[in-house]
Amino acid sequence: MNLTLHVWRQAGPTAEGKLVKYEAHDVEPEMSFLEMLDVVNERLIESGDEPIVFDHDCREGICGACGVMINGVAHGPEIGTATCQLHMRSFRDGDVVYVEPWRSRGFPVVRDLMVDRSALDRIIASGGYVSVRTGGTPDGNDIPVPKVDADMSMDAAACIGCGACVAACPNGSASLFTAAKISHLGLLPQGQAERDGRALSMVARMDEEQFGHCTFFGECQEACPKEISIDTIVRMNRDFLRASLKRGSHAGDAGAD
Repeated sequence: MNLTLHVWRQAGPTAEGKLVKYEAHDVEPEMSFLEMLDVVNERLIESGDEPIVFDHDCREGICGACGVMINGVAHGPEIGTATCQLHMRSFRDGDVVYVEPWRSRGFPVVRDLMVDRSALDRIIASGGYVSVRTGGTPDGNDIPVPKVDADMSMDAAACIGCGACVAACPNGSASLFTAAKISHLGLLPQGQAERDGRALSMVARMDEEQFGHCTFFGECQEACPKEISIDTIVRMNRDFLRASLKRGSHAGDAGAD
């Protein structure tokens, strides 16, 4: 099949960008969206033009590097699918497809479809860890974990940090990402030591990175390729409120002394 692409081209972070029209010919339905871009790039290189820059790594829906907006939808039309997992059979012959980078103040464009998502790494670094004992490997059954908690923790841990939740949110909020990272540790016994500090520090870092505030539009969970529930944001808000009240109470005790 043949497609008409309108791809965002931008030479650098401070350069002015624009949509450029390309024709994608002889596209096979079995191709992934990234493989289709590979073919377009091969033809651009053969003709002496600059290839389209886009981010990718594993191409298996694990690394989260591949995200782009496809016809205004993060990762494209299929639910629970990263861009690298999106196959061209989701489109029809003659379709016009618009391809753009994530649009967020927290994700500055590096070039073309590639954005800088290091803000998410800094959010994790601010509190996404647990205290563990050094020495030999502990027995797997040493600390019992209720199945309900284990299941919810694993669901949150499925987050691949692609940033689709930010790109889809009308406010540009990173709350679903941050909540997933807080939840998957805070639900387990091993994560209790830092639970309050984790919520406070990671939410504060999210605000410092200039992401927007969550107003529960719900677009984030619809765009998430791992279908992480917005319930994790509720859990994060609860942890943050509890930790804030504790901190306020301790500050009042110190003042009384």
